[in-house]
Amino acid sequence: MKIKERIDDHPQKTEDFAKSIRKLTLQMVFNAKASHIGGALSMVDILAVLYNEILSLDPSNPSNPARDRFLLSKGHACTSLYATLALKQFFPIEDLNTYSKNDSIYLSHTSHYVSGIEISAGSLGHALPVSCGLALAAKRKHELWQVYCLISDGELDEGSNWESILFAPQHKLDNLNVIVDYNKIQSLGNTNDVIALEPLQLKFKAFNWDVIEIDGHNHAEIFNAFTREKIEGVPRVIIANTIKGKGISFMENNLLWHYKSPSEEQYNEAIKELEIR
Repeated sequence: MKIKERIDDHPQKTEDFAKSIRKLTLQMVFNAKASHIGGALSMVDILAVLYNEILSLDPSNPSNPARDRFLLSKGHACTSLYATLALKQFFPIEDLNTYSKNDSIYLSHTSHYVSGIEISAGSLGHALPVSCGLALAAKRKHELWQVYCLISDGELDEGSNWESILFAPQHKLDNLNVIVDYNKIQSLGNTNDVIALEPLQLKFKAFNWDVIEIDGHNHAEIFNAFTREKIEGVPRVIIANTIKGKGISFMENNLLWHYKSPSEEQYNEAIKELEIR
């Protein structure tokens, strides 16, 4: 299924934007026989609101020093971020046809060679420490741009994240915004069966973070969480309750779709669902 630029490939409404991200993500995973579609789909609505309504970015000047920084820590879920950036015209949509192919820059984990990607990621627990460093540098230079870091729930098992969660309030990084994609399923099972995270909200509060918990598929709740007035000197975390595989019924809340790629029959069924919704 070759991906081609179409007249409606740059939707203005966030709801339509999210739908387009899901369709492109599905096409990329199907074409490459790739993994991680469940985790890519769970964060689509967060990406749609961020890139359509929140982030200050210029696709024609992706290295603008004044830009907001967005770092995706769950780099294995890169397909929906690549789709988002293509739809926002950081690069041609047709480039997505090379995803996961030999000699392509569109690797199966995020690559900083792709326009709009701040860091390569794959090994979990790295983007939050880097985000803390960026936020600290911005504070010391008296610059106004914000840092946004999206992490998975499963990677909260990584110790480097908890060092960063201690570090950010100590240095009063109120320009740091962390989003937890809390779909509650990691590669080998439910998060609370592997290493229990609850009570997650209380843990962040105990570490002196401003905590907001939302429905991670409700665009109004996502927008309001990002735009709520900040508490001076306090970093913010948004715990976004999401559904793994969101948007395709037979993939939703199903561990199988952490690694599985769809057959042609499943792909056609999924595309029909996305067209109807």
